[in-house]
Amino acid sequence: MDQFATAGHQLLVNQVPITQLVDRVGQTPFYAYDRSVIKQNIAQLRAELPGKIKLHYAIKANPMPALIDFIAPLVDGLDVASSAELIHALNSSVAPTQVSFAGPGKRDAELQMALASGIIINIESENELKRVIALSEQSGYRANVALRINPDFELKSSGMKMGGGAQQFGIDAEAVVNILPLLQQPSVNFRGLHIFTGSQNLSAASICEAHRGIFALAAKIKQQLKLDLAHLNIGGGFGIPYFPGETVLDIKPIATELKGLLEQYQSEFATTEVIIELGRFLVGNAGLYVSRVTDIKQSRGETFVIVDGGMHHHLAASGNFGQVIRKNYPVAIANKMNLPTGDNVTITGPLCTPLDLLAKNMSFPQIEVGDIVAIYQSGAYGFTASPREFLSHPQPIEVLV
Repeated sequence: MDQFATAGHQLLVNQVPITQLVDRVGQTPFYAYDRSVIKQNIAQLRAELPGKIKLHYAIKANPMPALIDFIAPLVDGLDVASSAELIHALNSSVAPTQVSFAGPGKRDAELQMALASGIIINIESENELKRVIALSEQSGYRANVALRINPDFELKSSGMKMGGGAQQFGIDAEAVVNILPLLQQPSVNFRGLHIFTGSQNLSAASICEAHRGIFALAAKIKQQLKLDLAHLNIGGGFGIPYFPGETVLDIKPIATELKGLLEQYQSEFATTEVIIELGRFLVGNAGLYVSRVTDIKQSRGETFVIVDGGMHHHLAASGNFGQVIRKNYPVAIANKMNLPTGDNVTITGPLCTPLDLLAKNMSFPQIEVGDIVAIYQSGAYGFTASPREFLSHPQPIEVLV
């Protein structure tokens, strides 16, 4: 993973040698996020995407407060999916008017927080809009709302599809006209549309096709409802490579396609702010999950390396978070970089379950007790997407380097 440099046999995290970082953190396991990689990811997008496109960070990918504070000045807005994420967003330097709240099950207390904060609420259903109107009328806070639309097409080649067909997400495109009277209520300040089709996509062609569909659908809805769109959130879906054979997403054709779409729909969206909402693509490759070897054993001809972290800290790397057929994340012995590899070994965590598997039949340099194991591509959906209380083992910590 060439986003991280090496010096001698040490993996570097923002120029800090891994053994020094372990000493600095004071424990293993931990997650480490590299500021320089995040900054480079954002700079690449800024350089490639048309200037009209606004970049929002989807906090759900990684809600570490220090990381949010670091990203906030580098992006144009934040998107949240819970009340806790909303608090983090409001604590950042981003203006509340540039924060949006999505999710199909918002509680009344969360909606009230959103109303009082002045953020944009992405409405997921007719009933949710009715609840927002009632809360707005009770509290006196005018509701800034956008409609999340479930399109009649899907993002092909997507790791997780969140649009097209029957979905818990958003209002079906053909049903939007039915809620026009609700949007005209005096307590509602209609801001725009949110059309999110899927995530973890490595096909530029598929993303371009989805963008064409999103722009066409947004233009149709705008004409149908005869409402101005202050913004159009076209979602994200940009993926990162995790497994052998996967390649880095090529941004150039996506940027070219977006430039063409902005020109094609210039009359419809001349005053509309177009937003791309990205999480994993900004932070995923900037993270490492770091653990230490505690034991090595032989069992009927196979070598098992036991480390002090596992699936309870990094569920995705164990293959138990969305994988149908388990594949290995990229893994390294971080204090023995660039050394010759030997026989295959299997790396497991300390838990009493065969599911606690971090690397199966992979070749590494000669491993010893005390060595440092690093799992790449761990900056998104790691710490908060894992069952950290499972079996009551010690908790990992997070550091921004």
